[in-house]
Amino acid sequence: MKMVNAKSEPAPDATSLRSVRVCVVEDDNVAREQLSHQLQQANGFTFVSCHRSAENALEEIPRHKPDVVLMDINLPKMSGIDCVRHLKALLPGTQFVMLTVYEDADAIFKSLLAGAVGYLLKGRSATGDKLLEALRDAGRGGSPLNSLIARKIVQHFHHQPSRSGKEHPLSVREREVLELLSKGLPYKEIADMLGVNIETVRKHCHNIYEKLQVSSRTEAVVKFLGK
Repeated sequence: MKMVNAKSEPAPDATSLRSVRVCVVEDDNVAREQLSHQLQQANGFTFVSCHRSAENALEEIPRHKPDVVLMDINLPKMSGIDCVRHLKALLPGTQFVMLTVYEDADAIFKSLLAGAVGYLLKGRSATGDKLLEALRDAGRGGSPLNSLIARKIVQHFHHQPSRSGKEHPLSVREREVLELLSKGLPYKEIADMLGVNIETVRKHCHNIYEKLQVSSRTEAVVKFLGK
């Protein structure tokens, strides 16, 4: 009897099946409750804990080891930026997304250097489905940069003097991918714009990381914009 091989289907991405575990750090009581409620009700997320100060977050979050921390940048006493810097040293695998009303490129860049991977503007991208998609993107290794913030970062670095006369050894397509990453676009949208599949975009990102000697999408964007 002749055996017929069934067509194998690609295995689903494990990160798309696993619930994203999220902690919230927000000093405003109303905002904190709204964010907590939304995450508790959302499919594909596990709401882990909420914290009203950086000091409390530093004490509690390392025990929970969440996938993503949504961090208000403007906290009393210790700032969200300093809190991320301390937590990132303790939780290198956790992704930090800043929640902010600021559009100051310098503050945003300091947050990037502290270890944050994305930024959401309160009242714009930090509500509803946009918030959930950004946190989901961060949990999968993406960098949810609000388009307005991404543009300000680009403008900021375009006015900085060149740090060296050497060009990064990226191909034309890799530079296109990195330029789109710097605008905060998710992998799927980049794939659609370039007419390739999402795995090709991931492969380009892998090559970019190796060539720039970085370990994350955000580091690559920072190094690219600061060249």
